[in-house]
Amino acid sequence: MQIIREPRVTLLARQEFMYPPHIQWESDSEVPGEVVAEFAGRLCYLSFGEDAGLEGGHKSIPGRTTNEAYLGNILQVKHGSVLEHAVWTLLLEGVSRSLTHELIRHRAGFGFSQLSQRYVDESNIAFVLPPEITDGSRAFELWSEGCEQALECYRDLLDELTDQVGDSGSPTMRKKRARQAARAILPNCAETKIVVTGNARAWRHFMESRGSGGADMEIRRLAGSVLRMMHVEASNIFSDMHLVPSPDGIPTIETQHGKV
Repeated sequence: MQIIREPRVTLLARQEFMYPPHIQWESDSEVPGEVVAEFAGRLCYLSFGEDAGLEGGHKSIPGRTTNEAYLGNILQVKHGSVLEHAVWTLLLEGVSRSLTHELIRHRAGFGFSQLSQRYVDESNIAFVLPPEITDGSRAFELWSEGCEQALECYRDLLDELTDQVGDSGSPTMRKKRARQAARAILPNCAETKIVVTGNARAWRHFMESRGSGGADMEIRRLAGSVLRMMHVEASNIFSDMHLVPSPDGIPTIETQHGKV
């Protein structure tokens, strides 16, 4: 039986920014998500600079000179709508079904595509060890025994249901009918995989809420992994969010610009 102790976060996609040829302006950032957020904010006030060459008789007013300074002000004044233009897609693996039940509640600004237990045979499924359970403890023994029993029961139940379904329907439908019933025996700690696309504002909200000290420890751990990636991806948007050590060993997330 495979036991997973840490999530895996993989970047799948980031956007591309294409400068409009009729506006003579350029950001000092090379991160498309940071550039599109800055551009969107500047458009609201036409703050591209005096030489922007805007059409329609508009006179551009001066703006901050750096992307870091501009987005820093965006965070400070909580003009979070412009951050919705910056988008990243992540592959999350090694997370539990329990975690994704919480994750998919974050509907605004997110898109989800999750592994199906109806179409996929889970006979060799892994289980995610809850962070509260320590290896070698009595709690670990009880948890692992329960997972092993559930896995064996799933396999036996799947065989029984496959025979019960027989030759009724297409091969795909027969497999789905057996698997959708057998999955009922699997625990919440069953491992799953999910593709998540979110804009910067949505990712910030996820990390702020799920990275708090009162959040479930597994999803808090995931929020920390996502933040580490976002620090690399777009520091001007996420650098105000910090990992803070916690007594339980899983850092919390704090920011001076909450609810942007």
